[in-house]
Amino acid sequence: MEYFINCNSSTLALYTDPLDELRAAHLYRRLGFSASVQTINAAVGQTADTLVDNLVDQALATPPIPAPAWADWNNANYPADDDLARQLRRAQQEEFATAYGNALLNNNLLDRLSFFWSNHFVTEIDIYNCNSFLYYYINCLQRNALGNFRTFVSEIGLTSAMLYYLDGVRNRGNNPNENYARELYELFTLGEGNNYTEEDIIETSKAISGYTNRGEEGCTQVTFDAEDFNTENKTIFGQTGNWNYDDVINILFTERPNEIAWFICKKLYEFFVHPDSDDEAGNAAAIINGMSATFIANNFEIAPVLRQLFKSQHFFDEDAIGVIIKSPFDLYMNLLKETGFTYDDSTVINVIDAAGMIGQNLFDPFDVAGWQRDREWINTNFIIGRWLTLEVFLERFFQDNPEQFRDFALALTGNDGLTSNNPDLIARPIIDKMLPKGLLTDAEYEKALIAFRSDVDETYYEGGATPSWTLAVWPSAPSQVYLLLRHLSREPEFQLK
Repeated sequence: MEYFINCNSSTLALYTDPLDELRAAHLYRRLGFSASVQTINAAVGQTADTLVDNLVDQALATPPIPAPAWADWNNANYPADDDLARQLRRAQQEEFATAYGNALLNNNLLDRLSFFWSNHFVTEIDIYNCNSFLYYYINCLQRNALGNFRTFVSEIGLTSAMLYYLDGVRNRGNNPNENYARELYELFTLGEGNNYTEEDIIETSKAISGYTNRGEEGCTQVTFDAEDFNTENKTIFGQTGNWNYDDVINILFTERPNEIAWFICKKLYEFFVHPDSDDEAGNAAAIINGMSATFIANNFEIAPVLRQLFKSQHFFDEDAIGVIIKSPFDLYMNLLKETGFTYDDSTVINVIDAAGMIGQNLFDPFDVAGWQRDREWINTNFIIGRWLTLEVFLERFFQDNPEQFRDFALALTGNDGLTSNNPDLIARPIIDKMLPKGLLTDAEYEKALIAFRSDVDETYYEGGATPSWTLAVWPSAPSQVYLLLRHLSREPEFQLK
């Protein structure tokens, strides 16, 4: 995979040109898990100012996943038989994974962001192993995904999933556990070694002690127990007092606003624009500075920062398009969204399972630092897994309904699909739809066009005395589209967004 250097020198100034197809598709690939032909066509000609506001407003108005029937269950609600209890827990997890997978597909920016934050405020379900904790954790991510980051930090730290995962439930005043305090600064707000000390961590751990009450039954939401709270004075970032959890959040955001803003905006930049924010050839540092200023000026509201970034010339610059390697979830969900092929809940579960096979287990990142993304998604084993699993999905879609392959191509080619007997005019829009910036060379295009022409005799493409080939009526046309998509799925450009 080519190493992309960030040479983007555009600014945060508003991108004012009407969106073309290339940039409309870019916007939807980054803000969600891509979009259908019809959605992209509707976006073409709109301004970034209007479309981005609509997408952000839509995300802010979208409700979280409704609480499942078991949202407040504890161990007493499960069968006494251990095997039956395990089976029921697995069934609930699959039910919720399906609901969240559909949310990722349907909710564009909201759940693109909730998924991003799950890799920032990391927990691992196999550590805390409680479905009700999982529900409330995801609910917190969804409710706060575009909200106030200060509120977000406060709320996520008190979810039972986080309290169990980072040992908050073991943080007693007379025996502080430093785990959450350390990650609060290192991973969640400031960045490693960024203007905090070991003493700040120790003192913070004392101030956030006491969230240890777990009830009489296992898998019960954690609450505060005053007897386990450290009542001594603590000194955090130079401020001394008998601080508690809320005080820690207040002191953190009052004393370290610049560090928080830079760390979070840098992470948002690398996720949405380019994985390399340190290259001197580009303008990334100036962009992150501008985002940080907006973040602070808006009291750490996330939405204004995203509006600014997604409307910018920098975001729509040629050097920002097709430079991020698709995550496993991008890989499969983009295929679903871009083709419009029919899928159901079983397909969503298949996507989740396939993503896990190539390095991205839903609800279970690799460790507290999360999936490292981008180039880490590609190695010898994973690239083969990406090819083979994509072929399996394409084959299933074809077996289920070959005609949907023709319909997809017709949606892209319009009247050409009805009248033209030139296969290249039909194949090129498919290639350019599925790859963010097309193929790199004429030779690669020719290989793809050959794959599309398949074994159809050349004379049928020429018209004249022989019956003329057209996408709309030729019997093998669905198979030709299938073969082209299978060919493209192995191209390096297919791995990019």
